[in-house]
Amino acid sequence: MSQHSQFTLLKERRFAPFFWTQFFGAFNDNVFKTALLTVLTYDALTWTTLDVGLLNNLIPGLFILPFVLFSATSGQLADKFEKGKVARYVKLLEIAIMAIAAYGWMSKNIWILVAAVAGMGIHSTLFGPVKYAYLPQHLRSDELVGGNGVIEMGTFVGILLGEILGAMLVVHKPWGVESVAGGCILIAVLGWLFSLRIPVSPAPVPNLKINWNPATETVRNISFSRKNRPVFLSLLANSWFWFYGAILLAQFPLYAKDYLHGDHSVFVLLLTIFSFGIGAGSLLCERLSGHKVEIGLVPFGAIGLSIFGFDLYLSSLMYTNTAAVTAMSFIDQVGSYKILFDIFMIGIFGGLYIVPLFALIQTRCDPKHLSRTIAGMNIMNALFMVVAALAAMLMLKQGFTIPQIFMATAILNALVAIYIFSVVPEFLMRFVAWILIHTVHRVKGVNVDKIPDEGAAVLVCNHVSYMDAIVIMAYSPRPIRFVMDHNIFKIPFLSWVFRTAKAIPIAPAKENPWLMEKSFIDVAQALHEGDLVCIFPEGKLTRDGEINEFKGGVMKIVERTPVPVIPMALRGLWGSLLSRDKGNPFHRSFRRGPFSRLELVVGEPQDPEKISPESLQQQVKELRGDWK
Repeated sequence: MSQHSQFTLLKERRFAPFFWTQFFGAFNDNVFKTALLTVLTYDALTWTTLDVGLLNNLIPGLFILPFVLFSATSGQLADKFEKGKVARYVKLLEIAIMAIAAYGWMSKNIWILVAAVAGMGIHSTLFGPVKYAYLPQHLRSDELVGGNGVIEMGTFVGILLGEILGAMLVVHKPWGVESVAGGCILIAVLGWLFSLRIPVSPAPVPNLKINWNPATETVRNISFSRKNRPVFLSLLANSWFWFYGAILLAQFPLYAKDYLHGDHSVFVLLLTIFSFGIGAGSLLCERLSGHKVEIGLVPFGAIGLSIFGFDLYLSSLMYTNTAAVTAMSFIDQVGSYKILFDIFMIGIFGGLYIVPLFALIQTRCDPKHLSRTIAGMNIMNALFMVVAALAAMLMLKQGFTIPQIFMATAILNALVAIYIFSVVPEFLMRFVAWILIHTVHRVKGVNVDKIPDEGAAVLVCNHVSYMDAIVIMAYSPRPIRFVMDHNIFKIPFLSWVFRTAKAIPIAPAKENPWLMEKSFIDVAQALHEGDLVCIFPEGKLTRDGEINEFKGGVMKIVERTPVPVIPMALRGLWGSLLSRDKGNPFHRSFRRGPFSRLELVVGEPQDPEKISPESLQQQVKELRGDWK
C-alpha cells in the first residue's frame, strides 16, 4: 500500500487539476453569494425596496432549489459522458453566469443577481455528481480516504475564503461592486483553465438513455440505492450531517450577535474556526484510517458531534459577558476559548464522520450507477437542509434559545446515530475493532492488500482468541462473512449483532448434522454472491499457542464453490486475556503489557484445486513463524 502523504496528490495531474477546479467553484459561489447578502444587509435601500429579510431567506433557498430539481438529470449526464468534458462545460456555464451577474452588479439590478444565484445553484448541481464519481476512477483504494479528505478540506476552505473575500470586496470604496463583478469572472476563468488539465475519465454508461423527468428519475435512483442497504444508509447518514450542520451554522449569526454580544467579525471567527475544524478532521481521516476506507471512524465522528454539541450548550451558559465585543476582544472574555474549542471539535468530528461515508459510497456502489447515486444523495441533502431550517424555526417558535437548539440537535444526533448503527452493525463493529487495535494493542498489518477488494474468496486463519474476527475485520477492505460456532452465535444480545452482520453459525456433524449442512449451503451462497468468507479450520481456540490440526471443512467449501483461498496468520494474540490459556492468562497478559504488539500476516491466494488442509496448515505456520 502507498503510505505517501495525501498532499502528494496535489502534485499529480490525476488529482490536482480536478482539486483546483472544484476549489475555485466553491470559492466563487461564496464570493458571489456573500457579497450579495452583504449588500442587501448594509446597503439595501440603494438596491431594492423589497423586504431584506425576505431576500436573505430567498437567496439561500434559490441556491438549494436546483439540487432538488436537476440533480437526477446531472447524475445521468455524469454517468453518460466523459467527466472531464462535463467539468469543462460546467465551468464555461459558470463564466457565462458570472458575466450576466456582472451586468446585474453594474446596473444594480437585484433580479438579475437573484437569477444568477439560481444559475450558480445549477452550476453546483451539475458539478456535484462529477466531483465524487471522479475520484474512484483515478485514485487507488488506499488513496481514496486521503483524496476525499483533501477535497473536503478544499471545499470548506474555499467556502470560508469566499465568504471572507466577498464580504470584504463589496464594501470596499469606491470600487467594491466592480471588484466583485470582475473578480467573480476572473475566478470562473481560473476554474475553467484548471479544468482543461483534467485527465480523461471514461463514461461508465455511454449508452445511457437520459430520463428528463426529474421526479421519476429521482424515485428510480433512490429505489436503486435502497437495494444496497449499507450504501443507502450511508446516504442517509451523509444527509443527516448536512441537517446537523445546517442547523448549527444557521444559528451562528444570531448566536454571535445576541449571546456573545459580538459584531460581524465574531460571526466570521466562529465560521473560520468551524471550517478549519472540518478541514483538519477531513485530513486526519487518512492517518487514523491507515490509508484505507475505515468506516469505524463514522461512529467516532457521531459520538464527537453529540458530545461537543452538548458541551457547546454548557459553554454558552458559562459565558457571562454582556458588553459589545469584536473578534479580538471576544477572545479575552471568560469562557470564549471553551466555546471556540467546542466549535473546532465539532468541525474535527464532522470531518471524521463525513469523509469515510463518501469513501464507502464510492467503493460499495455499482460504478455504473455512482454518479446517479451521488445525485440522489444531493437531493436528499437539500431536503434535509430544508427540514433543518423548518426544525430550527419550530424550536424557536416553541421558545428554545439558540444554546438549547445546540443541545437538542446534539441529543437528536445521538438518537439518529444509535438507529443507523443498530440497523448496520458493521459501522459499530468496525468502530470497536478500530478502538481495540489503536488502544489495547499496537497492530500491524503485513501484506493485507492481498485481501481482495472485490470478488469471492475464502480466508483461513489460525484461531488464537475471541477477538480474532475483530482484528481480521479491521484490516479487510469490505465486510466478511465469518463462520462461527453456533454456541457463540446464540449468546444473548451478541446473537442479534452476529445475525445482522450475516455471520454463519456452524455445529459439528455429530451434534447437529442439519445445521452443519445448512452452514455449508450458506457459505456457498455467500461465495456465489461474491462475498468474503472467513473460517478458522482448527475448529477451536488453541490452548497452548500452537496451531491445531486443520479440519476438512475448507475442502468441502471449495469443492462446492471453487474460489481462491487466502491463508492468514495472527501473531501476538496468544496469552491475552481473551485467549484460552490453560495456564495463568492474567500473569501472561500483564507480562505482555497493555500495548503489546500484534500482527495480521496475509499470504498469497491459493488455487482451490491445489490445496489441502495439511498444506494450508503448513502455510499458516510459516506465516506465523516462531511468534505466537
